[in-house]
Amino acid sequence: MTTTTRGFATIQQRDLVNQIADMLTEALLKGDFAPGAHLAEAQLARDFGVSRAPVREAARLLESRGMLVSQPRRGFFVRTFNAVELDDVYDLRLCLERHAIRLLAGKLTTEMETALNAQLETMRRVAREGTAVQQIEEDVAFHRMLCEFSGNQRLVRVFDELCHEMRFCILLIGQLYDDALRVADTHEPIIEALRTRDPDACEAALDYHIGIAQQRVGEMFRQREGL
Repeated sequence: MTTTTRGFATIQQRDLVNQIADMLTEALLKGDFAPGAHLAEAQLARDFGVSRAPVREAARLLESRGMLVSQPRRGFFVRTFNAVELDDVYDLRLCLERHAIRLLAGKLTTEMETALNAQLETMRRVAREGTAVQQIEEDVAFHRMLCEFSGNQRLVRVFDELCHEMRFCILLIGQLYDDALRVADTHEPIIEALRTRDPDACEAALDYHIGIAQQRVGEMFRQREGL
């Protein structure tokens, strides 16, 4: 019997677990594994050309990031999300970014503003030419900049962990943006608010922006659930 593989690139021994975790993450975000699908350790080990131990550790890492769930004596499965869990993710995201933008409001430099504007232009280009995955990645990159420019590196790390879940649950929907260019443009008021150096104005702009996104994604999840 011939065993087919998924065509993963050959793994180098250095940092093996993280490499496998990164490649599995990419496969999950691309939709190669359906929600609820079982990830067979033995088959993945053959696909990657490694033993089962690093595959198991990589799966545990993805479980800690909220992308997989484990079941005793059954292994790991692709996580499924519901609308309530999604609301929890967005509520926490809003708390993080509110704090970040209030910190940033008082320290925005010309270089930071230039970087944010450049990222906005990248989002507009990807909205015209890119895939849904690229659109989401560039959107996340803009918001990560807000956290990074706040100067609080712990906040950035928490944001990164949360974004694993956020990207994944958005991509479970499929095509999120009816008008990706319009969505990209909704980031401009955040930059305009930052120029005022007014923390309250910045927070209001962010609340509106993320609130619209949460409502849109939540509605699509509820449609999927038949609610």
